[in-house]
Amino acid sequence: MIGADNESAAIKVSALFLRTTAPLVVTDPATAETIKYAANAFLATKVSFVNAIAALCEAVGADVRQVVIGMGLDHRIGPDFLQPGPGWGGSCFPKDTKALVRIAEDSSYDFSLLKGVIAVNEEQYERVVAKAVRLAGRSLQGATVALWGLTFKARTDDLRSSPSLEVASRLVQRGAKVQAYDPTVIGPLEGLDICDDPYAACQGASVLVIGTEWDELRWLDFGKVGDLMANKAIVDARNLLQPATLRQAGFVYEGIGVL
Repeated sequence: MIGADNESAAIKVSALFLRTTAPLVVTDPATAETIKYAANAFLATKVSFVNAIAALCEAVGADVRQVVIGMGLDHRIGPDFLQPGPGWGGSCFPKDTKALVRIAEDSSYDFSLLKGVIAVNEEQYERVVAKAVRLAGRSLQGATVALWGLTFKARTDDLRSSPSLEVASRLVQRGAKVQAYDPTVIGPLEGLDICDDPYAACQGASVLVIGTEWDELRWLDFGKVGDLMANKAIVDARNLLQPATLRQAGFVYEGIGVL
């Protein structure tokens, strides 16, 4: 996506990408900037939408995993970015959605739809925290919470605007001691006890929160996890684990919109 007012400059920049297979679009700067912001805002909208649908599923007794399969089969929608979770984050979605709202405000347009997308994302952090409070069976004041995953998504070490960190911050604000593990984070991180392995994070915990969808977390010894915890309860904010298996093992389990 190349935005340029000068045709000669646009041609020179375009030449740098002639060997790539990606489509090349040359337009004016304002349009190029808007395309970039609009694309990320639309993806953020999909995530907020599916998180809102997950909340509705919990209210009516539907399973969001089946709902998104059905939605994704419609080629007009597709399955991408329809995974419920603790909220969206990273280096682009937060700043680009806010930038687009600000651009709209400066142009005297009330982009209420996108403001709602941002509001739903803020609410999602609190929904995860509320689940942790409920499953802990007590006030979080003085309680220990285990948190698996800190990066904004798996297969990256990027902590920028991580929803898991936002959830952790809110848990700490409620008086919890948060023992966190992430395979890419050595620490320290302010307010968190960074552990060397996922089992150490569970020692004495009243509830375990899954904050990032690291695949290796699926295959841990949950018998050992349960023995280490003060209370066998899991908030799976990424719908990473198998609810039936964990419930059979004696855990109280809550995902996002799952039965």
